[in-house]
Amino acid sequence: MAQFRLQNVEDFYELGEILGSGHFGEVRELRERSCGTCWAGKFVKLRRSVSSRLGMERKSVEQEVEILQSLQHINIMALRDVFESRAEIVLVVELIRGGELFDFIASKENLTENEAIDFLKQILRGIGFMHSKQIAHFDLKPENIMLSDKNAEHPEIKIIDFGLAHRFIAGEEYKSLCGTPQYIAPEVINYEPLSVSTDMWSIGVITYILLSGISPFQGETDQETLRNIVDMKYDFDEHYFSQTSNIAKDFIEKLLVKDQSERMTADECLLHPWIKPLTRKQAANRSRSSINMKNFRKFNARRKWKMSYNMVWACNRLSRLQLHCKRDKEDQELRSCESDQEDTETKPASLIRRRLSSSS
Repeated sequence: MAQFRLQNVEDFYELGEILGSGHFGEVRELRERSCGTCWAGKFVKLRRSVSSRLGMERKSVEQEVEILQSLQHINIMALRDVFESRAEIVLVVELIRGGELFDFIASKENLTENEAIDFLKQILRGIGFMHSKQIAHFDLKPENIMLSDKNAEHPEIKIIDFGLAHRFIAGEEYKSLCGTPQYIAPEVINYEPLSVSTDMWSIGVITYILLSGISPFQGETDQETLRNIVDMKYDFDEHYFSQTSNIAKDFIEKLLVKDQSERMTADECLLHPWIKPLTRKQAANRSRSSINMKNFRKFNARRKWKMSYNMVWACNRLSRLQLHCKRDKEDQELRSCESDQEDTETKPASLIRRRLSSSS
């Protein structure tokens, strides 16, 4: 059961600068009044009515809070407090200043497979803990893998954004069409029952990108990307994988498996010879291999450009909607304007899937 406090957040925390904003509300830096510790406050606006799309459903926020309250792990973003008022809920979470892992890697001159594995180990430990609680993330992608402090000698990985996460109950069949196209598993597109193994597919995609600088299933359009995933259409092009060890490719192949039950678990990944070499030869091959930094930097630059483009598009659309709402208010038709807003963050896979089906 999610636990909320009915007090005013400002009685306990001093509000600082705005760190980010979205359709749900905004994120602000908070300073704890009792000890001066800094946190991040996620101010989530609640929907006024069932028909409204402004804000989030209370049920969705409660689910995210309940999941975060049960995931106390060094590699998972910590939840400190939750405050509730009539119009919004404030999640007080760990302040993560190190930025995205992929941005950190792109800033380096070079990176060996050994160094990449040090990051993957942390990701796998966080996911393994999550899965041991029967919780799946369902939105693992570079944007949701952060560093607590990029200047630390050994930066700590932090997995964030549990908005799509789900806790499985024994005997339950759970399906969802949400996620980011190039990272979702075939069972999501096919609207089949999901499991914690769905996350492991995403880890396979992330590892593939990390080593080569290209996305395994990326097409010219989202529709083509989804077709490539369903058809298992990927390979290890020598142009991008010339510096990659064969054992690293084996690691990826054991994750990009269509049958969920055949994919490696997070714990099995940590025991794979690429992560934990069994022989000196395996260790030597790994230490001599490196990631394709030139191509990785290109991939990351395109990724950041696309994120910036989407943000500008979202802001422009929001401005138009606000202007439209203002005009409608003058005509006493604000309610119809509220229900017209779309979610401008991640494009739902369900919309893409409908296009995919209609063209078949």
